[in-house]
Amino acid sequence: DYVAPIPKAERADLMAAYYKRLTGLDEAEKLACAKAWSIWEGRTSRLLVDPDLVAKTADPHFALAFARIECHYFVNKGFLRSDTQLLEDVPKIRHLPCTIVQGRYDVVCPAASAWALHKAWPGSKLVIVPDAGHSASEPGIVARLVEATDALR
Repeated sequence: DYVAPIPKAERADLMAAYYKRLTGLDEAEKLACAKAWSIWEGRTSRLLVDPDLVAKTADPHFALAFARIECHYFVNKGFLRSDTQLLEDVPKIRHLPCTIVQGRYDVVCPAASAWALHKAWPGSKLVIVPDAGHSASEPGIVARLVEATDALR
């Protein structure tokens, strides 16, 4: 579904192809791409697909805003100076308490990223939620985030 609106000749660089269409003038193509992008995100962000979330992401107004913002960040590499900037800048904040909450089945931000951050941040606590993907709204993630926040009191 995600690649369907992109011609085969442009699939080697999906971000560029999506960006071109999401910022283009063809409204029908823009909406089709926004919907495909947003539905894909809705399906991959949780361990178990939530039909209500997928329906929300399919709404044209939501889909267009969401897809354009997310794609804009991706084509600009998150506005980071390098792929390792976040890890390089940990010394600036390592004095702060930190709990890293990571869904075991997160395919958006793989657990290896959380592990790398944990290793770079002495004193941080890494919590792997066994029954969660990426979304902060998954019950296991919510519970661990509340626990981490309560621990700061």
